[in-house]
Amino acid sequence: MLPADLDRVIIIEREVFLFPWSRQNFADSVNTGYFCSVLEQADTLFGYGVMMAGPDEAHILTIGITAQWQNKGWGRKLLEHFIDLSVQHNLQTMLLDVRESNTGAANLYKQIGFQPIARRKGYYPAMCGREDAIVMELRL
Repeated sequence: MLPADLDRVIIIEREVFLFPWSRQNFADSVNTGYFCSVLEQADTLFGYGVMMAGPDEAHILTIGITAQWQNKGWGRKLLEHFIDLSVQHNLQTMLLDVRESNTGAANLYKQIGFQPIARRKGYYPAMCGREDAIVMELRL
């Protein structure tokens, strides 16, 4: 992900999330040196992800795939890319948060080997208040 990608990234972000990140959130992630990747074919940017890495662990901050490209394996490919990066950097675990209601994403994470380890009460904004996040971990 480059600064030039941010306008296209934020369009997808607003399409797929009810409570999207701001353009500045993505700019800060790029400028801070987080692992920021995009999926692109024939000049069409259709997905992105942001991962933060610490001394021993990685944390997936966001992954988004535009609606017409969903359910085609692209989210898995992007997640596997981040797993490969984590292994290359000798990280021990990968964490992510998923909305309790996002069963499709949670099932994908479980298929890859993530296990639920905790719950963050009221972590996400929701249409009728707040929604819990399920914290999931993958041992690398």
